[in-house]
Amino acid sequence: MTTAEAPESSTTASVGTRRFLGLSALDRLTLLYVAAASVLLVAHVANWRDARPTRWETEFLIASHVLALAFALLAPRVRTRYRGEDSFVAEWYPVIVMMGLYAGVGLLNTGAGGGTTIAFDQIVQRWDLAIFGRQISYDWIRAMPSPVLSWVLHLSYLSYYFLVISAPAGLWLLGRRRAARQAIFAISLTFFACYLAFLLFPVAGPLYAWPMPDNAATAVWPARVVRVLLERGDAWGSAFPSSHVAASVVASIFAFRGSRKLGLVLAVPTVGIVFAVVYGQIHYGVDALGGLAVGLVVWAATPRLCRGRCPDADAIVHCRPAGERHAA
Repeated sequence: MTTAEAPESSTTASVGTRRFLGLSALDRLTLLYVAAASVLLVAHVANWRDARPTRWETEFLIASHVLALAFALLAPRVRTRYRGEDSFVAEWYPVIVMMGLYAGVGLLNTGAGGGTTIAFDQIVQRWDLAIFGRQISYDWIRAMPSPVLSWVLHLSYLSYYFLVISAPAGLWLLGRRRAARQAIFAISLTFFACYLAFLLFPVAGPLYAWPMPDNAATAVWPARVVRVLLERGDAWGSAFPSSHVAASVVASIFAFRGSRKLGLVLAVPTVGIVFAVVYGQIHYGVDALGGLAVGLVVWAATPRLCRGRCPDADAIVHCRPAGERHAA
């Protein structure tokens, strides 16, 4: 009787282990970022770059990492319980943890230094000069102080917060869940890649390097709203590459893959964002180019990274949607 029960017990344990380890591509990506960011956190606590965070900053950073870790490890169980189709939190948890991780970038980059030293801005400014022949982020809004152009571009910039969510949310509401999950993965990969770049190569950006001009372009209310948002919510050192450009491009591309109509709608403000970040003296020109490059790399890499089958057959597969590239 003991020998007969052993295989059943072994099978049960195997199934339980498989379900616990049935991490999706999104879960593995999140765990990889938490591991890398934690290493950098330890380095800063050890006073790397003379930017040791305070005690409360360290506690906040640890809490944000633990929260992301918990979501990634518990998500497979939630998907298994709901068999993937209704596990909304398990698929959308990056939205919950991303703001805390972004805030952590600014805390780590400033630390004891208080953000008073612009670490690598001079390097990026030299790149701008070499490519554009001028400091385009400084010159453009001063050479063309057009209220109409400022309205259009700054409104495009403000649409970013809606745009990045609209891509996966629109696909989700259209019932194209696999395309939505892939969009969430791609956008998460974009943010994580940018966050690591910010931590390793902090660039404050032209917003901190030079004073803003006082002209007709900066007087319109969309420009003033953008300035307030940046003053209150910007993470210091997060200029290169532009995550606004990168995430917008990725969101539009993967929205188009799932629904051409949705992708084309989102492409309009995306083009505006690419130019707005430079015109509004938010990013250097090279920052925008770097954001475009990150977006294209993520576009190319995501189908490969998500092509594999999840370890748990009952868990939802975060992979390239096989039959969902048809037009809406």
